[in-house]
Amino acid sequence: MRTIILWSMIALLSLVTTGITQAQNTQTPEEILKAWLSSPHADSTSESFRHWDTEGEIPGTCAVCHSTTGITDYLTKPQTTPGVIDHAVPIGTTIECDACHNTGAKDLNSVLFPNSQVIEIEDSSAICSVCHQGRTTMDQVDAGVMNIDDDEVSPDIRFINIHYAAAASTQLGSTVRGGYQYEGRNYAGKFTHVEKLDTCVSCHDAHTTKVEIADCTSCHQGVADFRSIRTTPADMLGDGDASAGIGIAIDKLHDRLLRAIMTYASEKGGVAIAYSKSAYPYFFNDHNGNGNADDDEAIFPNSYKSWTPRLLKAAYNYQFVGKDGGAFAHNPHYVIQLMIDSIENLAEVSTIDTTGLARP
Repeated sequence: MRTIILWSMIALLSLVTTGITQAQNTQTPEEILKAWLSSPHADSTSESFRHWDTEGEIPGTCAVCHSTTGITDYLTKPQTTPGVIDHAVPIGTTIECDACHNTGAKDLNSVLFPNSQVIEIEDSSAICSVCHQGRTTMDQVDAGVMNIDDDEVSPDIRFINIHYAAAASTQLGSTVRGGYQYEGRNYAGKFTHVEKLDTCVSCHDAHTTKVEIADCTSCHQGVADFRSIRTTPADMLGDGDASAGIGIAIDKLHDRLLRAIMTYASEKGGVAIAYSKSAYPYFFNDHNGNGNADDDEAIFPNSYKSWTPRLLKAAYNYQFVGKDGGAFAHNPHYVIQLMIDSIENLAEVSTIDTTGLARP
């Protein structure tokens, strides 16, 4: 059966070329299929596609980005709620050829984002942006803390998760308000890279989703790692090093934000907090105070509940940056602004060092 399905995909691939770069158009259908099979989109063992095995169907709130059936349904009807359809779909598909090669995808030139804004996207990035936009914006954060004082611990506050790989929201920056943007601050808008490397599939292979460093070295000569690329001479961390790659600087700032979150939580929330990259809902009570979400702590019943509005905003930004592994390339200044503002906001009422931070 699997052989029949694979050869059916090859037949389909021989008919579709829209949205693939010229170099990729030279590949045979068999080569394209092999490339796709190596991608996360084809990993049928992934939690992304197996999470609903017990239920036997994928709810409409998840189906659009976790099944081919869901996204094709979404693209053929008016899009009233970002990434949501009004019915469940059967389990058993991944993100297959027809997910990106269908009439709806071909004609797609605008995308509805979680802030209810429709963004015109006139290139192949439109179909990628349907799913890689996250599920929330700062609007949900504001709504979740409405009428609660900044430093009041409230049982009504719950952690708000951006979801995963929200690259389109990162890249569009302040345009769609994916990160929490503090009042009175200006934020970077859409990040535009150089011509011919300014769409999703001009950097990421459309089928493997990989990025090749060789595509970058004609401009960034001598660079062997994406995170080592840096074009700004500003010392944003105040550590005297303006040569380290922007990805490295963002990682350091991300760690600094987590330490600030932990300091504030202990001082103002009254309960130590720890973070887990993989366990939902990510922030937990740190009972032993070691700064880590240990195995016996990173469990749902131990989820952190001593939230204040100020803490939630910073934690939301920490997750926003952390769940986009390519944030350093998608919109570096935007995520740096979010993190510096979060640290400085926490420092207004707790003992957090902001020395050297220089907002781009």
